[in-house]
Amino acid sequence: MPTKPPYLRVKIWRRLQGIGAVAIKNAVHVLPKAPEHEATFLELLNEIVANGGEAILIDLRLLAGMTDGDVQALFDGARDTDYDEITQSARRLLETGPASGSEIARLQKRMGEVTALDYFGAPGRRDAETALEQLDRQRYEHPDVSRSHPLAEQPLDLKSKVWVTRSGVHVDRIACAWLIRRFVDPEATFKFVDARSYLPGPGELRFDMAEAEFTHEEDRCSFETIVVRAGLMDDPALVAIGEIIHDLDIADGKFNRPETPGLGAILSGVCASCDDDLQRIAQAGEALNQFHAFFSARNPAP
Repeated sequence: MPTKPPYLRVKIWRRLQGIGAVAIKNAVHVLPKAPEHEATFLELLNEIVANGGEAILIDLRLLAGMTDGDVQALFDGARDTDYDEITQSARRLLETGPASGSEIARLQKRMGEVTALDYFGAPGRRDAETALEQLDRQRYEHPDVSRSHPLAEQPLDLKSKVWVTRSGVHVDRIACAWLIRRFVDPEATFKFVDARSYLPGPGELRFDMAEAEFTHEEDRCSFETIVVRAGLMDDPALVAIGEIIHDLDIADGKFNRPETPGLGAILSGVCASCDDDLQRIAQAGEALNQFHAFFSARNPAP
């Protein structure tokens, strides 16, 4: 490879990673013999040569020093690393779940990308598939989905409360916390617990968890429930945000708003960048404020 342009070496390395090639002694990159792989390598060879480098494409048969099984182990090892990342990500979401539909879709997409490069069936694939299946099942086992809390029809004092939810906040819980702090009680405080169920203490209200005062009810996500029961339905911007959170969290495509992927990407980025729950809420709050301003300008309240 030529020394200039400096980015070319990195670009070619990423291309090799993207097609699932493995390196032998850091000198030769290998793919299983197949017409489509030959075409892929030829395309890469032409790109290298066009940029002033040199490349050779060979049809390889191992004779000594390394067996076909050794090379297969290199492929399996590379894919097992990818599968393990998927498995660990899924298990983290299982611990704090249920995960949102967008989070599951992102892992499923990554799983498809890795599987396409798994030429020999790496052992780690089974664990990753199992974790994703559990994650998908959990999505439809959300605490209190389609059930109303006994206090749902009773008026609640929502001021000066400690709002309790599960730790590891994601889409619905992040949006609920923003909604509570901005529109329900600016002085609200939050408490994050590890258990999916929790017995509240004096002055505490639970949201988006088992037996919570505010959680999924009927076909609504927790954000929508708070909007309805806190008397905020006259704010069209909050209704619009609720529709986005609904589709991100429940993933039933009920509203299919064009803004949904954008907010989903922002919230996913927030969760990927920090683990602290309050920090996630604060960072996402800026974006949610902007979305609220956007929808308010388009649909001013009467």
